[in-house]
Amino acid sequence: MDTPISTAAPRAESVSFFASQVWRKTTFQFVIAASLIFVVTTIIAMLTYAGGTRAIPQNAGYSFFTNFFSDLGRTVSHSNAPNTLSMILFSSALTIAGAALAVFFLAFTQFFPTPRWARVLSILGSMFGIASAICFVGVAFTPANVLSSAHGQFVLYAFGLFPIAVICYIPVILKRDHYPNIYAFSFIAFAVLLILFFALMRLGPRTDTPEGLLIQATGQKLIVYASILSIVFQSWGALRVNAKS
Repeated sequence: MDTPISTAAPRAESVSFFASQVWRKTTFQFVIAASLIFVVTTIIAMLTYAGGTRAIPQNAGYSFFTNFFSDLGRTVSHSNAPNTLSMILFSSALTIAGAALAVFFLAFTQFFPTPRWARVLSILGSMFGIASAICFVGVAFTPANVLSSAHGQFVLYAFGLFPIAVICYIPVILKRDHYPNIYAFSFIAFAVLLILFFALMRLGPRTDTPEGLLIQATGQKLIVYASILSIVFQSWGALRVNAKS
């Protein structure tokens, strides 16, 4: 009689892989690489942007201080010129960054299995983080000049959920003996920036004035690059902790 083939072992191996050092190492290396790809690709997208700002449509090229990141993803630029290459680059970069943010939070929670409250809080934080990541991908696929309402909602929820995810992890890191507190302090500073930027979006000056446009567009650049720097820093820290575990 043939011996039945059991499927239990492969499932166990699969589960153990996704909780392994190899999985975490690969994940955080991917997050760092994706963050660098985002920076490089968006810079190229800025260089290929078809031109124009909300205030000055005839403006040549991309203005770092008066164009939004979302302008890169427009199908047609403010100058009414086709913006295909910049749109493809921006959408690709933001999709990769969103995917990286999602897997970051998926892997990050594995460092905090105990105590129970920390496990629950880390899972909750990762749920908010993954939801934020999904919204960032949503931004990539809703050009501001075509689906402005959906685009605006995705932006709002992306930056509204992100600080909740970060705040959830602060006490978890502080109470975990094997995890250096510097990463909690980094998250505290980042959470403050995220909250201030969310307040700027909701309560700050309108973009239909030159001053308001300058403040909002510059503030967006600062928070986007701060987000990249923060996640790279956290991923680097996770790699160091993972190597010692």
